[in-house]
This record gives sequence, structure tokens and C-alpha cells, in this order.
Amino acid sequence: MLEAADGSLLAEVAEGLGVGTASVAEYRGLLAGLEAAARLGLSRLEVRMDSQLAIAQLDGEREVKNPTIARLVERARELEGVVGPVRWRWVRREHNARANALVAQALGMSD
Repeated sequence: MLEAADGSLLAEVAEGLGVGTASVAEYRGLLAGLEAAARLGLSRLEVRMDSQLAIAQLDGEREVKNPTIARLVERARELEGVVGPVRWRWVRREHNARANALVAQALGMSD
């Protein structure tokens, strides 16, 4: 989900990703958002995620050991270069309710 600084909705996606780990799902959602930002021509972003590990990896504070995640991080860095500066920010899960609702929708867990 992409929001403008004023809170208005710019883009939103909820789709199944197939079988994978929670970490892969976090990164696939991130990539979908970064790709949407690039399509919209956005030039700077604040990315808010409730995965402390992903934020630490994207900030360079934690090493990425898993080769699959490393490829996803590499793609995120490529997209970061397209959209301009990105601020990576961890938020508590309860402050990420809309994103979690999109996950529930993609999993068929919501009405």
C-alpha cells in the first residue's frame, strides 16, 4: 500500500504469493510497493514495515545470510535507486493494520 504524505491512498495490492516463508512474503510485499512507487514516478519514500529483521537488513545493520532473501534485498536496492532516497522505518504491528488487512485479504481470511 502506498500513501501520500497527507494520508491519501496512491496504490494498493493484495495478491497471493504462493508457498514461501514469512520473510519472503515481507520482501515480496516490499518489492510490490517499490515497483508501484517507481511506476508512479515517486522520487522519495518512507517505507514502514513491521518486520524488524527486514528493516535492519535493508538499513545494512544485519547481514543477509539466506540466498533467496539476498536476491530480494538486491532487487529492493535496485528499486531504491529508481525512486530516490528511501527511509526504512520499523513500526509496531498494531500500527500497520491496513497492510495486515491486505495480507488477510490475499490469504482469503477476510470478507
